[in-house]
Amino acid sequence: MRTSKMVVAVAAVMLAACTNQKEPAERAVAQVEASLAQFKADAEKYAAEDLRGVEESIDRLKGELANQNYKAVVMQTPSVASTVAALEDTVARKRAEAEEMFAAAQAEWTELSATVPDMVVKLQARVDTFTRSRRLPKGMDKASFETAKTEFEALKSSWAEAGAEFGSGMAADAVRRARAAKAKGEELMQKLGA
Repeated sequence: MRTSKMVVAVAAVMLAACTNQKEPAERAVAQVEASLAQFKADAEKYAAEDLRGVEESIDRLKGELANQNYKAVVMQTPSVASTVAALEDTVARKRAEAEEMFAAAQAEWTELSATVPDMVVKLQARVDTFTRSRRLPKGMDKASFETAKTEFEALKSSWAEAGAEFGSGMAADAVRRARAAKAKGEELMQKLGA
């Protein structure tokens, strides 16, 4: 009888201990999830791989919580919270780098958008002049002039695509395409004597 009372008493103490840890465990998991929720959208954009690792850690905590292993949840939560904080720092750093790159791309785009359209106008005038006069630029035969005209059309297309990319927020891609268009334009200006 005494042994059964002792088992019941130990079970009651263990139940009370588990019950006492249930609330802190649930609160800890909720806090970690709330911390992640504050910057999750940016994490998906700037640190998707790291985010997956953090989400897996949180899922493990939730699994322990579901298995009523409250002590493990309470003990593991500080480590997971630290990982969430590190992810937040990584996201902030990568967001700042992206904003800096975007600002640099916008500045370069401004310069390119001031020079390339003028170059296109000059090249178009030069191509039109040679086409109307049926004269060829110095040092070019008919085939090389036709090639230059084709390259000019490709340049115009490339410039239009760069403008569309920039308009849709892909500044870095737009600048890369615009640089290539500018280089091709400079090459054609030399070939056509513009």
